[in-house]
Amino acid sequence: MQKFWKKITGRGEPEEAQPMAPQMELPEPAAAAAAAEPVEAALTAQQAQAADAVAAETAEPAQPVKRSWRERLSGSGFARNLTSLFVRHPRLDDELLDELETTLITADVGVTATHELVENLRRRMHKREFADADALLDALRAELVALLESVAKPLDAGGRKPFVLLVVGVNGVGKTTTIGKLARRYRDERRNVMLAAGDTFRAAAVAQLQEWGARNSVPVIAQGQGADSASVIFDALQTAQARGIDVLIADTAGRLHTQAGLMNELAKVKRVLGKLDQSAPHEVLMVIDGTTGQNAISQVRQFREATGVTGLVVTKLDGTAKGGVVFALAREFGLPIRYVGLGEGAQDLRVFDADAFVDGLLPKNL
Repeated sequence: MQKFWKKITGRGEPEEAQPMAPQMELPEPAAAAAAAEPVEAALTAQQAQAADAVAAETAEPAQPVKRSWRERLSGSGFARNLTSLFVRHPRLDDELLDELETTLITADVGVTATHELVENLRRRMHKREFADADALLDALRAELVALLESVAKPLDAGGRKPFVLLVVGVNGVGKTTTIGKLARRYRDERRNVMLAAGDTFRAAAVAQLQEWGARNSVPVIAQGQGADSASVIFDALQTAQARGIDVLIADTAGRLHTQAGLMNELAKVKRVLGKLDQSAPHEVLMVIDGTTGQNAISQVRQFREATGVTGLVVTKLDGTAKGGVVFALAREFGLPIRYVGLGEGAQDLRVFDADAFVDGLLPKNL
């Protein structure tokens, strides 16, 4: 986000914003229904420039190539270190397992998950279940897949109309970009999609979402910077119901003046949605940056308490991301991992596949 801010302002990270006046709770549905239908806000000059910058940064090639999981993940620190370990240490002994433990912890798998994995392999090794290091490697792959299989659950956006998908997460994790990619995915599935620009704390977030909407021919409900986020999303749900929209994807703020303020704002959004549809939101999808390591654990814990997170998206797993945090999240929370981000293109938001993910990190043919 520092890069994006610098593009549109020529300066570094913005100064802390001044607190906004407290917002009033929205009126009951009957009074709210009498309000005029929301108008899709026009961009200010600054937001128009921001949208141009977003378009330039996220433009896809004319004929995008969908690369394999292994191609996308092979450059990660986790994949390189695991591969190197078994290549340079082919002997089956306790030293190999000690180094494996260090590698897993360094890759952000987490102390608890790592200890369980390694000690189970150590017991099996001492029982002579493995003929050589290759056999232990196969067992490690199987253990890693088993850890992830229970959380590899695709998101079903059917059953409700509109299906309300509330997207949460801290700034900089790729939240708004993930929404744009989801909109593209659902549009390609021939579903009617609408976006709600609920991250009103940053003008750039509104502009970015509108740019994604324009590119994918998806309507965006927005009220500009400083508007009440709950009000924007409430209006969007009213409009989605009136237009027969299949999927409503709502962006939310990732940062306010205090962490408590952010969590209160998100809880308010959930309460307000319930006035129009008691079952909404139908999915609270939290976006996690795969490079943040163990900090992701505390993020999920706080957001789950405030919003009842029901699914995860782990982004930025291509390149130098360690990737081990996926295992830590699975072990700690057991929340479904709906998607992972393996690149910048819309086609690089993949439905999570435990086998493909592990094979990308630790190929069978080393």
